[in-house]
Amino acid sequence: MKTYDRAYFDHWYRHQGIGSRAEVARSARFALAATEQLLMRPVRRVLDVGCGEGVWRAPLLAARPGLRYAGVDPSEYAATRYGRTRNIIRGGIGDLGRLRLRGRFDLVICADVLPYVDDDAIVDGVAWIAAHLDGCAYLHAMTTTDAFIGDREHFHDREPADYLRLFAAQGLERVGPHLYAGATVLPTLCALEGPLPPSVVQ
Repeated sequence: MKTYDRAYFDHWYRHQGIGSRAEVARSARFALAATEQLLMRPVRRVLDVGCGEGVWRAPLLAARPGLRYAGVDPSEYAATRYGRTRNIIRGGIGDLGRLRLRGRFDLVICADVLPYVDDDAIVDGVAWIAAHLDGCAYLHAMTTTDAFIGDREHFHDREPADYLRLFAAQGLERVGPHLYAGATVLPTLCALEGPLPPSVVQ
């Protein structure tokens, strides 16, 4: 089992500089704005799965001060240190169905998590996300076709098509970079807002 302790976050997110504040803020603004564009209203509730120390929370609240943020992470360190101040509870993506998460979410974030969990956890977690999603899910995942600097321990080699199949099986379709819509949003989209049929792409 990997240990996501203070030393892990220090190494990758502070010493190595992966996921800088500016980078996270750009991603947060994109996910928020794109979701609101498709919802045609402000985002009210966000769930951050695999949130780590909850670094997405600050830029999201800066953009939407009234937004309700909840984080989930398997790190005992993160949940203990930031649980109360940043609303983080302990758990992994495969545990979502067993956690006390109430209601539905306009935006679900799952950034840099999926390559480090097995297929069963993804299936269980994405199924739960799809069932509780009123807007879009930001499912950021690196694949075997991507060159990147980062944690390679317990990294699962998956092709882009592997993720698309896992998402599509739960009714989630790609509508932008790492952005997926489900049953609530997809029927409301114009032809060129949503995923294009293969016949159109060809």
